[in-house]
This record gives sequence, C-alpha cells and structure tokens, in this order.
Amino acid sequence: MNWNRRNLFAVIGPGLLVAATGVGAGDLATASFTGSQLGTAVLWAVVVGGLLKFLLNEGLTRWQLATGQTLLEGIARRMGRLVGWLFLPYLLLWSFFVGSALMSACGVTLHAMTPLFGDAADGKIAFGILSSLTGLALVWVGGFRLFEKVMSVCIGVMFGTVLVTGALLSPGAGEVLRGLFVPTIPTAGGEGITWTVALIGGVGGTLTVLCYGYWIREKGRVGPGDLATCRIDLAVAYAMTVVFGIAMVIIGTTVRIEGQGAGLLVSLADSLEGRLGLWGRWLFLIGAFGAVFSSLLGVWQSVPYLFADIWRLFIRGPGPPSSQEPGVVIDTRSAPYRVYLLGIAIVPTLGLLMSFREVQKLYAVIGAMFIPMLALVLLILNGRRAWVGDLANRKPTVAALVAAIAFFGWMAWRQWS
Repeated sequence: MNWNRRNLFAVIGPGLLVAATGVGAGDLATASFTGSQLGTAVLWAVVVGGLLKFLLNEGLTRWQLATGQTLLEGIARRMGRLVGWLFLPYLLLWSFFVGSALMSACGVTLHAMTPLFGDAADGKIAFGILSSLTGLALVWVGGFRLFEKVMSVCIGVMFGTVLVTGALLSPGAGEVLRGLFVPTIPTAGGEGITWTVALIGGVGGTLTVLCYGYWIREKGRVGPGDLATCRIDLAVAYAMTVVFGIAMVIIGTTVRIEGQGAGLLVSLADSLEGRLGLWGRWLFLIGAFGAVFSSLLGVWQSVPYLFADIWRLFIRGPGPPSSQEPGVVIDTRSAPYRVYLLGIAIVPTLGLLMSFREVQKLYAVIGAMFIPMLALVLLILNGRRAWVGDLANRKPTVAALVAAIAFFGWMAWRQWS
C-alpha cells in the first residue's frame, strides 16, 4: 500500500469516527470527575478501558467480515428474536442517558465559553438544547459524508488542544507511571469503585462500538481481506482514546468538583487560567467543545443505525428478501432511522433537569454494563468455526473475554457486597 496522506486517512477514517464518538462525555466529563475524586491513582483504568474496547470492537469486526452480517444480524440469525427484544429496552435506556449526558456536556462547555446566563444550570439547558438541534440538522441534511467531514475537523481540534493542556498540567512522570502500572482504587467516600467502573465504561464509548460495523460497511469493507486494515484502524483509534483519557484525568485532578457539578468546566477553565493564563483557559475549552460536540454528532448519526437494524430484523419481521440479506447498508433517509434520530435528539432533553454529575455517572455505569454482555455474545458467535471459519476466537482472545466478564462481575460484587 502506498502510505500517502489520502490512503492513511482512508485506512484509519472509521476508527477516528469511533474515537471521536467515544471520546466526549465519557472521557471528558467522567474522566474529569474521576480525576477530581480519585486523582491519578486510577490512570490504569483508562488503559483497561481502551484495551477492552479494542478487544470487543476487533471481535465484532471479525464476525462481520467473516459472515457479512452486523452483530445484530448475527444475533437475529444465531441467537433468536428474543435476544433482540431484550436488547431494545437497553438501547432505549442507554439512548436517554447518553443523550442527556452529551447535551449536558455540550451545554456546560458552551456556558463556560460564553457565560450568557447567571446560573450554570440554565446555561447547560439552553446550550445543551441548541447543540442537540444543531447536531440533528447536520445529520438530517448532510448524511454520512457531511458527518465525516465535520468530525474530521472536531477530531483535530479536540485531540491537539486537550493533549497539550494535559501535558502542561502533568504532575510528573513518576506519579503518572504509578497511576498507570500500580492499580489501586481510592475509597473516595465509598464511591471509588463506582467512579472507577464509570471511567472504564466511559473511555472509548460503550454501545457505540457496534456502530463501527456500519461505518466500515459505508466504506466498502466487506470481507476477511479487510481485517488487517480494520485492526490498524482500531489500534490507532484506541491508542488516541487512551492518551486523551489520561490527559482528562490529569486535568481533572487540578480542581475539586463540588455540589451538582453543572459548573464543572467553568471550574476547570478558571483553574487552568490561574495556572496557564487566559490562553490556557481557551485552549482547553476549545478542545473540550470539539470533544463533546463530535461525540454528540457521532451518536446522533450512528445510534439510529442500531434501531433501524432492530426494526428491520426483530420488529417488522420477514419482509422482502433484500431487506433480510447480510450486507445491507442502512438508508439514513428511512423512517426508522429518522424517527430514532428525532427521538434521541429531543427526548433526552428531559435529562437536562438532572444533576450534570449524576447524569454523567449513570450514563457511564449503564454503558459499562454493556461490556460484559457484548463479551458474552462474542464468545458465543465467534466461538464456532462453522460460523466464522479461520476468524474464530483464539485461546488468548477467549481468555481475555472471560477475564472481562469476570472483572465486571467482581467489581459488581465488591460494590454491592
């Protein structure tokens, strides 16, 4: 392959969409809150979260390239319609909390940049609704191509500015290395485990990993020969995500978040202005908005794919043969896609009335619940050579998936015992 700039972007393009969509409310707000509560001691959780998301996304990519079916198509054909019906309530719940979290994150970021309201909570609501409607318009009118172009701009802005800010605020190599390689969970008033799980769940997205399959289908990657390209793509995406998450935890350690948390980014920006000057404040805020708005735009564009697939496979039932064949590219102008797009852009505005801090935690914890469920599904679907041939799970992959399930089971037991 001739590795010129155009070819490189073609290879890593869908992965960058994964990174930009996953990095946002999960990494920005949750990592900031976790850094504020637990410090750099939990940097290891960022790495664990990134590795888990790579493992899961690589697994669902192997399934899709081996069979020509998205994961939901595979569930419909191999595990039955009941599983799809059980997934639908989770999708609806997740969509509400992630939508609320993203609107809230955009709202508090814009309020910190342009404090037109005396109360940060009012700014969060007004700017959150504005951000949601802007994302809705871009996806509705522009489709995948415009979405891809806007996201490419947001990606460069968010990674460049936030990483520079994190590097300037680094507490030193020794403390960072201890947080990365000496796993500990501070008590933090009994919330240490909850925030650690939220951090792992928030890093790199959760349910949005399923959307990678639809994006590579848009790019024409359809067979086992594209697996190496997808692995490079995903490795770059999650490496960037981990570095971004580490930077956000470090930034979060610079300020103590009190009360409801709607003023999170105002507090962070004020703290950065005191340390780095006015330019440091704006450097961070511009990158923060690039992160949260790209995440909102990515969710608004991609999650309706999931509902449209559920509608096609589980709700509508058998239709024309072409609608049930593997490899169908979801029509972004179809009624199921657009109805869900409207729903995710409007209904979660009710969550703007909730505490920003609690919405972020609920979103991340609910997202983290998806990880062991997906790991179990990949153990089943990719465990049969009769279904996926040479792309079946190997022993190290099986061990890692089982370890992921065991880890979240252990964390749940520790939390509730």
